[in-house]
Amino acid sequence: MTSVPTATRQKIGSLNCIVVDGGQQPTVAVIICHGYGASLDDLAPLAGEWLTMLGDDASEFRFVFPDAPHSLAELGMPTARAWWPINMARLAQAVQANSFDDLHDETPPGIDEARAALDEVITETLAGMPTENPRLVLGGFSQGAMLTMDTTLRGTNEPPALLIQFSGTVICRSQWQDAAKDRLSKTKIFQSHGKIDPVLPFDSAVVLRDLLRMSGAKLEFHSFQGPHTIDGPSVEKVALMLADVLTQPSEEELDEELGEDLGDEVNQAGEAVSESHANDR
Repeated sequence: MTSVPTATRQKIGSLNCIVVDGGQQPTVAVIICHGYGASLDDLAPLAGEWLTMLGDDASEFRFVFPDAPHSLAELGMPTARAWWPINMARLAQAVQANSFDDLHDETPPGIDEARAALDEVITETLAGMPTENPRLVLGGFSQGAMLTMDTTLRGTNEPPALLIQFSGTVICRSQWQDAAKDRLSKTKIFQSHGKIDPVLPFDSAVVLRDLLRMSGAKLEFHSFQGPHTIDGPSVEKVALMLADVLTQPSEEELDEELGEDLGDEVNQAGEAVSESHANDR
């Protein structure tokens, strides 16, 4: 009988997190960040859905859902959290005017601290994995998607094998453009967005899609006829991409293979030189 995974609450770095293990020896850490106004509980049910879809591969995965550092209790939302403060009036004006250029170019106050907190979660999560050379998957919804993209591009950890962008958009545009080509060269990306999203209109998703395509990133883009949400087909597609992560070599394994290949080339070159000298005698 397959055991039912249980969720535990842990503090990782400075953030409270929900952790769900698919088995006793997970090899892939999947860290998923909620959106503005939600909490760590919001996306945690995705772990159960993905583990079910992963089938026999489920035991390879550990899911981590961090709680954003800022409480929105002062706004009348006692359980709501934010990765950084958002001027909702300004956002509403941008939506009404369909003009997001200023927001795309802006570096939001508080994002550096949020990125540092998430980087700490990544570092401690990978260090706490029970197996060597664990792989990393990073993703989020809305503001959480923006944070995970920013952390992938400007963080202190190596970029993830897979980056998930549910209903995200571009911020820090110049910094992201500068970093994307190098930092995303080994990362697969899944991006989804609803065509009738009233919070972050679809055009804002196109800006992110185009930035990623211009960088040469390995992007799968999925649009759907829906609002600011995660649709079922996106959940299913991510499950398939999670399974694919298991077949990808880790950074350490790639380095080892490269070292072995270079060693073979050096040995072959040495043998060729020795043979040439022997023929000259």
